[in-house]
Amino acid sequence: MKLVYSLGICLLSIYAFGQTKETLSSKEKAVIEHFKNDYKKKNYKKFEGKITVNDKQILFDDKVVNYDKSDKLTVLLLQEGLIYPQLLTDYQMEKFLNETEDKNQKRFLKLQKNPKAGFDVNGVKLYGMAELIFLSTNPSVRRFKIHCRDNRISSTLTYYLELTNKNATNGTHLEEFVRNSKLTYIYQKAD
Repeated sequence: MKLVYSLGICLLSIYAFGQTKETLSSKEKAVIEHFKNDYKKKNYKKFEGKITVNDKQILFDDKVVNYDKSDKLTVLLLQEGLIYPQLLTDYQMEKFLNETEDKNQKRFLKLQKNPKAGFDVNGVKLYGMAELIFLSTNPSVRRFKIHCRDNRISSTLTYYLELTNKNATNGTHLEEFVRNSKLTYIYQKAD
């Protein structure tokens, strides 16, 4: 009887101590810090032009975004016009102007006929959209990450997005949430 009792306690303690809380990676911790320190909510407009959906790409007027058909969440985000090349171009330019301290670079940019041309986002592939549960704080605001592969540069970019759906509750299905949401924050980080 003592053996069965001891074995039971041993198994119970292994089970209890084996249940560890999932730890966050250093990248996830850096993103949490970014949202704590540098977050400023905005309201981005949905794409107002013509959206044409093809087999593996979506055209936003004359700009193209490639996608994987099996990635339903990314496809939905694109079809709803929440993310589009013109938005990412504007974001890249604004990011450059805010982060670059080289006054000559900024002056040179202003002298260009079309300063956005150097930041033009076209022909990229967006994939792997996933909700970041550890960053989502209430049912009407959810945060996601999505990867962006641009053949012009050698690295993959990760965009962190915040979508807001004022009518969402804890029971709102993810696709319904995205379909009825607005983009309220975007942050880009190189992998």
